[in-house]
Amino acid sequence: MDLNAVKLLARVAETRSFTQAAVSLGLTQSGLSRAIGRLEAELGVRLLHRTTRSVSLTPDGQLFYERCAPLLAELEEVEKLLVDRQCAPSGPLKITTPQALGRIVIMPALRELTRRYPQLQIEAAMTDRLVDLTEEGFDAAVRLGRVGDVRLIARPLAALRWVTVASPEYLRSHGTPERLEQLAEHNCPTVRDLHTGKLLEWQFQRDGQPLSLAVRGDLVLDVADALVDAALVGQGIVQVMGFMAEEAIRRRRLVRILQPFEPPLCPVSLIYPPSRQRSLKIGALYEELKSAHWCGALTY
Repeated sequence: MDLNAVKLLARVAETRSFTQAAVSLGLTQSGLSRAIGRLEAELGVRLLHRTTRSVSLTPDGQLFYERCAPLLAELEEVEKLLVDRQCAPSGPLKITTPQALGRIVIMPALRELTRRYPQLQIEAAMTDRLVDLTEEGFDAAVRLGRVGDVRLIARPLAALRWVTVASPEYLRSHGTPERLEQLAEHNCPTVRDLHTGKLLEWQFQRDGQPLSLAVRGDLVLDVADALVDAALVGQGIVQVMGFMAEEAIRRRRLVRILQPFEPPLCPVSLIYPPSRQRSLKIGALYEELKSAHWCGALTY
């Protein structure tokens, strides 16, 4: 049996017109009539009553249509499913993200992305090292700060806040600084920049102007989120991205200080080479990251 002819019969039955059915299907009336005639000959029954003014199903045609219509609908659904599977993101996706950001914010988003698109296989390198996407074969990266490489496409995801925090116990013992100059009187653990080898300066703003401040402490770490652990045990005052300390601040295990001097928000972007611009995988990743929980950050 010609399945296409069955579809043509169904269209005629639904429109009750050879003319309308032929137009909607992009066929001539004569071609449509011949196809249904061949179907009738194959089945050995007349399916349609034809007059110069109307067309209607015969009793046999009505029975045939009622039995075939659900099957045609199911076939259309299967066809749509197969097309959607071909259009859905699939295959390997290799990305890199800063370590703490990846663990706290990006990982839950990746879990949701693979649930939504089970044909994706994601490889995520969570490192604070500046990865060369092209040289190392990465599809995309999540980056903090301004993106200076004009060879890459950068799409904004969020803007994160720097916070300066300490434990309540530390502040009770050593006092709470209210001016930036008072930080010199406190222990301030910090991290070493993996790219420059220098200790990271803390970022503030005063009178609307950005200000970098060198601090001193008895502890230098190589990953920023470990500063939160140092603060929690009363090691001193630390400066971290807000998403790292959000939970501890909410539970009052850390106290946010020097808020009038907090610096401008730090942009977060998804970057990728121009060759990946039309990639379904990159598009799906971007949309998922846009809807991620950015821990109170400003989202675009």
